Amino acid sequence: MPRAWDRPDQAPGDLRAAERLCQRLARREAANFYWGFAALPRPQRVAVYALYDFARQVDDEADAAGRPNVAAGLERHRQRARSCATGRASDPVALVLSRAMRRYAIPESELQSLIDGVQTDLTRTRYATWAELEAYCRLVASTIGRMCVRIFGFQDPAALDRAGELGVALQLTNILRDVKEDGEMGRVYLPAEDLERFGVAESDLLAGRPGPGWEALVAFEAARASQRYASGLRVLRLVPRRPAVCIATMGGIYRRILRMVERDPRLPLRRRASLSPAAKAAVLVRSWTVALG
Repeated sequence: MPRAWDRPDQAPGDLRAAERLCQRLARREAANFYWGFAALPRPQRVAVYALYDFARQVDDEADAAGRPNVAAGLERHRQRARSCATGRASDPVALVLSRAMRRYAIPESELQSLIDGVQTDLTRTRYATWAELEAYCRLVASTIGRMCVRIFGFQDPAALDRAGELGVALQLTNILRDVKEDGEMGRVYLPAEDLERFGVAESDLLAGRPGPGWEALVAFEAARASQRYASGLRVLRLVPRRPAVCIATMGGIYRRILRMVERDPRLPLRRRASLSPAAKAAVLVRSWTVALG
């Protein structure tokens, strides 16, 4: 349930207070991404906090499916995006995000695409093919990657494409990690064509007891994610050093989560895979070492 101080309809108030609020929200919610954010210079860090917070608020709206007026809530977020684009902030997160959009030339269309993807969760709980799932991943994750790269700075437009690929890799990792949690909400993101290919019945998956084909299915999807990581992480050569540390940290944390799932394919059926704070710190240190080396 939203706290009184992070409601999107709260008055924007003072800019510095709004920036501090964005940081608090990101620290509270971004368990993995926050470690990467720490590498950024302050102006970029604050902008990314606001972008993450906006995306989190939109996603929380969709996760409240079944509550009255969810669609109206998403429309309110669309209006917030329009207001941000025109400099008319209606709340603290929008105030900081609006400034970031102007400073880093973030188009409103990418915020709207993010909301399009989140809105999909209100009406769709199954995906027949990888092409369908990939299109969803590009809406909910690749758009954020592209907006982040706009904040980080780039000269070669290929950076936007590479960020999009990395977004797909991160989202597919989320899907593998969150199989149990999504199933409890009646959602199956893994493509039906892949379940059929490896002989995994949806009813068995939802019951938490998929057959012997599960290990092969997880290996297949993990290999697909690894291919997207290999392509997406090429963005590290296309952005400045400190943002590259941020990207490498976030990508490194999620790749380690993916490896946990690869080593124990039934782990996501029991609980969500996660890294300890010490392990996340080690990824951050290694990212700095590689960037400075």
